[in-house]
Amino acid sequence: MSKDRKYLLALPLVAAAFMVIGLWTGFYFSKGDDKSDAREKLDEVFSVIEEHYVEPVSFDSLVEMALPELLANLDPHSSYFAKSEREAANRDLEGSFFGIGIQFQMLDDTLNVIETIAGAAADEAGMLPGDRIIEVDGKNIAGNQTSEKDIFSMLRGPEGTEVNVKVKRSNSVKPLSFDLIRTEVPVSPIDASYLVNDTIGYIRLGKFADNTYSEFLQALAQLRYDGAKAYIIDLRGNGGGYMNPSVLISNEFLPAGKLIVMTKGLHAIDNSVLFSDGSGSFANENIVVLVDEFTASSSEIFAGAMQDNDRGLIIGRRTFGKGLVQRSFELPDSSEMRLTVQRYYTPSGRCIQKTYKAGHNGEYETEIFDRYDRGEIFSADSVKVDSTLIFHTTTGRPVYGGGGIIPDIFVPSDTSGVTNYYIKVANAGLLRKFAYEYADLNRDRLNESRTTNELLNMLPSDNVLLQSFVNYAQTKGKVTPRPYYINISAPLIVNQIKALIARDIVGMDGYFEIINSTDPVMLEAIRQLETGGAAFPLTDKENDTSNVE
Repeated sequence: MSKDRKYLLALPLVAAAFMVIGLWTGFYFSKGDDKSDAREKLDEVFSVIEEHYVEPVSFDSLVEMALPELLANLDPHSSYFAKSEREAANRDLEGSFFGIGIQFQMLDDTLNVIETIAGAAADEAGMLPGDRIIEVDGKNIAGNQTSEKDIFSMLRGPEGTEVNVKVKRSNSVKPLSFDLIRTEVPVSPIDASYLVNDTIGYIRLGKFADNTYSEFLQALAQLRYDGAKAYIIDLRGNGGGYMNPSVLISNEFLPAGKLIVMTKGLHAIDNSVLFSDGSGSFANENIVVLVDEFTASSSEIFAGAMQDNDRGLIIGRRTFGKGLVQRSFELPDSSEMRLTVQRYYTPSGRCIQKTYKAGHNGEYETEIFDRYDRGEIFSADSVKVDSTLIFHTTTGRPVYGGGGIIPDIFVPSDTSGVTNYYIKVANAGLLRKFAYEYADLNRDRLNESRTTNELLNMLPSDNVLLQSFVNYAQTKGKVTPRPYYINISAPLIVNQIKALIARDIVGMDGYFEIINSTDPVMLEAIRQLETGGAAFPLTDKENDTSNVE
């Protein structure tokens, strides 16, 4: 296609987009009836296209296609959601949805039930972990590569509506049929919560949603009741969400009068300064916050508040670097525009937003992979710091703006045990498949375990488990055994298999208990709590920000 023709085909798309955004801008922000020269020009372009373009134009379709690109040229986080996409985009942060109440995974093009949510329709009807759903409302979904998106749309729906599912169960010759009424299913933002030892509690927080604060507080209270006197808060992989839960959780750990976050926008109404009010119930316990390169947005607000107030020790790797705040605007057709209206600043005054060029969002997103390429994920010496953006915590410790939150203690990504053999079996999904089949075949016996430790005592020895997997990978996955690499990867393979079995039998707490037992970031957090390295207020003397290699 010639350059000129590309330009001609793009013209109505761009013109329509700018026309509509001009109208919206006038609708929301105009202070009078006079149109600007730019508005008049856009009106004219729109009219010319409508009257003279070579064939009929669907302006609605063009606008839907153009708006995401248009907003992307403002900054990397302003975005647009069509009416059909809006519900799915908001569902994760609303704390609940209407469905049958199962957790599942797709293995070999089959929907395998991992867990039924207590009190939800599937649980009440008698569905069990290990069931394989083969039909939904008469439609076969087994073996035909039905996407997870399609399965979500089939299982979820309006409250009170009915859905029929047929399942294959290992101890039943014929498929079982269940007529289920969709009800409200809570979505927990807490991925895991358990006691690491007699005095340290662990919470992995997956997102900042509507119900995050209440569920987080309940998890903290339960851990305290069980004996916890210090806490590890794991924000690795947490991409953020709503700002308010992050502020409320920060307030729980701070004494009165401590700055949590500041926001600044175009108008005075967008500016705010939020302080702790002294009502927090956990202001006296030591805490460690775990972060990585996928920790972003609201997670960074919490981590920044803890670091700048010298309240909690930050361990891990440099966070993503999102210091922009979006506000949702519902449009007349029920679509939604999320527009950046503020920058937020941590208590020391730093904005941790990493640099970006408007319209170059591809470069912005791939910056994470650039960190891998230049070795930052594996060495603290490769961490990029803008020395012109230096700030100080309440006790005078130096911190930096302009590129995420740099942890107090850096722990590199753990690649021990990663060999070609491990990569091959992991990428083929063989670890998950083996663990699921083992759990399913031994479910009646394993279900007698009440704790992760009891479950581990029921499993065969590491050598037996490893050899069973190697045979399985060779038979089912056609992966040739390579003893040298298998020996190197053995601890990693065995630990992951145990964790995946635990997830199926005792839930996500069990999964993370096992995964975290060999995780260097987690082990460093425990060491700091046990040796006093996380005692607050943190100072340069108490925490020398030494690196762990």
